[in-house]
Amino acid sequence: MPDFSHLDKKGLATMVDVSEKKVSHRTAKARSIVVLPDEVLKQLTDGDIQTKKGSVFQTAIIAGIMAAKKTGELIPLCHPLGLDNCKIDILISEQQEIIIDCTTNITAKTGVEMEALVGASIAALTIYDMCKALSHDIIIKETKLIEKTGGKNDFKRA
Repeated sequence: MPDFSHLDKKGLATMVDVSEKKVSHRTAKARSIVVLPDEVLKQLTDGDIQTKKGSVFQTAIIAGIMAAKKTGELIPLCHPLGLDNCKIDILISEQQEIIIDCTTNITAKTGVEMEALVGASIAALTIYDMCKALSHDIIIKETKLIEKTGGKNDFKRA
């Protein structure tokens, strides 16, 4: 059986002890993709959608950053971290999909990939929430880690 970092020797849930790890600069980038139906896409002007609730993409960016900062409160075994930075970029692909990239970084003993994944996910859910009055045919297609640096292993998706 592989060694899961969040299980102790008895197989019980545990927080990873990072006290012996070295401080290093760590980064992570995660992506969520949202597919909007035509009736929602028709509302796009100047790279955003304006609703009675306000700017969809600007609200999603704020929600994603707020969520990334609260990852340790949302996922039980994550360490609470004070991020050095969190940036969310939203663009529309050639396939008319909404691409949300969340990039996080910190100088610490533990990584920030969960923060990037949470930030991208909550930004996607915020877009859904703000656009559902126009259509419920919105698909949050995927959320995935794109890359991470620092710590034991770097990772970059091909």
